[in-house]
Amino acid sequence: MLDISIIVKIGIVGIVMIVLDKVLDSGGKKEYAVISNLAGIVIILILVISLVSKLFNAIQTLFYF
Repeated sequence: MLDISIIVKIGIVGIVMIVLDKVLDSGGKKEYAVISNLAGIVIILILVISLVSKLFNAIQTLFYF
């Protein structure tokens, strides 16, 4: 079953990424904005990969009675 907290975490990371990007971009620190965006994407990918892993484990137990 999908836990709603994972979706909230992904949303919060996305919002923080947007705010941080705008602040760094307006301050003239485009390089740091790109690095922070990449770090945010990695965090989101880690969360999604854990969900996909749980999905595959559930499917595996479904077929192995």
